[in-house]
Amino acid sequence: MESMSMAFKAILSNKMRSFLTMLGIVIGVVSIVVLTAIGQGTNAAVISNIEDMGTNLLSVSIFARRNNPVTLDALRAMNREHESIAQVAPLLNSTGTVKAGLILYEDGSIIATTPGYDQIRGWTLRYGRFLTEPDNDNRSFVAVLGQEAAVELFGSVNAVGLTMNYQGYTFTVVGVLDEIGTTVSGSGDNLIIIPFSLGERLFRSKGISSFYVSATGSDTIDEAQSVVEAHLDKLMSTSTSSSSYRINNQSAMLEALNESTSQLTLMLAGIAAISLLVGGIGIMNIMLVSVSERTREIGIRKAIGATRGNILSQFLIEALTVSLLGGMIGLGISWGACTMLAPALGMTMIFSPSIAFLAIGFSVLIGVVFGLYPAAKASGLKPIEALRHE
Repeated sequence: MESMSMAFKAILSNKMRSFLTMLGIVIGVVSIVVLTAIGQGTNAAVISNIEDMGTNLLSVSIFARRNNPVTLDALRAMNREHESIAQVAPLLNSTGTVKAGLILYEDGSIIATTPGYDQIRGWTLRYGRFLTEPDNDNRSFVAVLGQEAAVELFGSVNAVGLTMNYQGYTFTVVGVLDEIGTTVSGSGDNLIIIPFSLGERLFRSKGISSFYVSATGSDTIDEAQSVVEAHLDKLMSTSTSSSSYRINNQSAMLEALNESTSQLTLMLAGIAAISLLVGGIGIMNIMLVSVSERTREIGIRKAIGATRGNILSQFLIEALTVSLLGGMIGLGISWGACTMLAPALGMTMIFSPSIAFLAIGFSVLIGVVFGLYPAAKASGLKPIEALRHE
């Protein structure tokens, strides 16, 4: 307690110097905590977007252009025959200008698909209904809109029953989706969804080049992937069938992304930790100056009975106090920065208590390591030489 009291007196007697010494530790702790918060927040946001798309999702791309054997009937058969598969839906994408009266909408993403695609993607409807089998069988001129598309075209979210024009054809709006927001695949609110059979004709794209599969659960995703692979290999029936398609497993992609972003966060924390080392060098520098300035004081203390351990603990506790105070100040600034910057920058930042305690522990360790040499130097002074020092 006496050494702690003397440490505080020494710090308060040179306020500016003590503050500048702490500044290196403060910056180091803020860097570690804030950069880690940004890394973990980004990781959580990306993983959340992928999970919103479904962890039981498979996306399949077909590379065979000529004699493509993948048909809508083949996909329906695969869905019926295997219990691990919940839904299958092909997909075609296009862009174009959609017109409603005098309003032109050029930012829409037009997709052609079949019933069940809304369930695969986990979408719900705000108004109306989704596409049905009769819509697809009859090439009906109907459309389901995202909320942004509905508002831009008709000035209202409830656009069911209204008509719009695309490529000279009149479409009737039969449904409007609930708000989807922006995901890793782009905005979900500018969608204009039409029947797949109609999209083939309007987009002049015959055949299925990509489709989505949803497993009955996250525990059957691997089984569903094996089923899709076996089905495609049988359809293509060539030695190169495996190179004619690619299957992206959402669950596997999520694990790989989680691992890579965690490594990135660790790298950011490691880079930030370098600033703590710089702060430790500052502590050593100032403590050496302090030992030099207080040499006579050390000689007097030794002359009246202070042991080498007393002197060592005095200067070591002083270095430890500087680093601990700097760490606590840095922790407070970090919490404030995370609280205010996250909404201001529109990003996710996760203030991790474990990382905060780790940063404090590291700052204390820095204080001990870099304060040890000056403390040892002070404790090793000979009383007579110290008393003679001017």
